[in-house]
Amino acid sequence: MKNIILITGTSKGIGKELAQYYLSKDYYVIGCSRGKLELENKNYTHYSLDVSNENDVKQLFKEIRNKFGKVDILINNAGIAAMNHSLLTPLKTINLLLNTNFIGTFLFCREAAKLMKSKKFGRIINFTTVAVPLKLEGEAVYAASKSAINTLTQILAFEFAEFGITVNAIGPTPIKTDLIKNVPEEKIKKILNRQAIKRFGEFIDIINLIDFFIKPESNFITGQIIYLGGIS
Repeated sequence: MKNIILITGTSKGIGKELAQYYLSKDYYVIGCSRGKLELENKNYTHYSLDVSNENDVKQLFKEIRNKFGKVDILINNAGIAAMNHSLLTPLKTINLLLNTNFIGTFLFCREAAKLMKSKKFGRIINFTTVAVPLKLEGEAVYAASKSAINTLTQILAFEFAEFGITVNAIGPTPIKTDLIKNVPEEKIKKILNRQAIKRFGEFIDIINLIDFFIKPESNFITGQIIYLGGIS
């Protein structure tokens, strides 16, 4: 059976690129997002759901268990960002950010690990952000939701190690996707200038790191948070 890779947030951006890349590498890809992805491939299955809805997530994994009996790799890519001064941030925005970025990631990690532990193998990659180490103004709640991902990643690395599951996180620098389309150009320039390598990130930069994390030989690498572009 092909390796099964589950990617959240595949309707556009990084998630869509990852789905297409791993299909080209002969994985069976399961994708999910709120919206649909029109991707015609016999090795792709798409589910439309809210990643923070526990019942929907449990149902997704029930179907994966019944159809495939396993999931080898989980990439928690689904996420949203919002730029608001803290004094102007409504509760609705706070809930949306925390539900999607943190609760969604937690639910998928938990349910995936239940499947992975029976095989004594699993790779989980979470997405954080450079907004955490850079402490970007106007992104307090977004950065806080991703700080929670960092802590979650490091603790789950310990909790899941006995099952042969590694848990790592990647923090991309700005990449030209919908996530940053509303960020002022001047702010993007300031972020790029704080990087050691002063350029936009590219999809291949993310793919390169994920490929490293998911290799069978990377079974001694867990609990790591790597920011791209030389940010620490």
